[in-house]
Amino acid sequence: MDKTLPKDPVADLIDIPLPAQIGLWPETWTSRIAIALVVLGLIAAVWWLARWWHANGYRRAALAELDQIARAPQPTAGGLELLVRRTALAAFPRDVIAPLTGQAWLRFLDRSYGGDEFSKGAGRALATAPYAPAQTIENIGPLADLVRRWIRTHHA
Repeated sequence: MDKTLPKDPVADLIDIPLPAQIGLWPETWTSRIAIALVVLGLIAAVWWLARWWHANGYRRAALAELDQIARAPQPTAGGLELLVRRTALAAFPRDVIAPLTGQAWLRFLDRSYGGDEFSKGAGRALATAPYAPAQTIENIGPLADLVRRWIRTHHA
């Protein structure tokens, strides 16, 4: 009796060919161009945001100083007027800001702000503040709010 073992059916199987590895780089040129444009757009957005952040640094510093003035035990109109003037000097040319006093100063603030609260509202206290810097304001809230809005929204 021939004792041959039955042939192993699995021994003759051939491995399944695996597909080629998929690359991370897209195959079509349009996809490559689209990716390049997205990357360039992101770079431009980061560059613009960095410039904007740097250009508005004086606003952040002025708002921080305004918070210190408002928390002072006796806030004065002179302190607010100096803050507004220094902020204006940081944003506008010195030869435009330096000669302005009184009503001309208030009209400039109104023009750069887009309202009339400086010449007709709570901002009138800023016109006389340099001449009486120790004068305290009974209710500094409206003037401080107006100065805060001007710092945030003035335009050149």
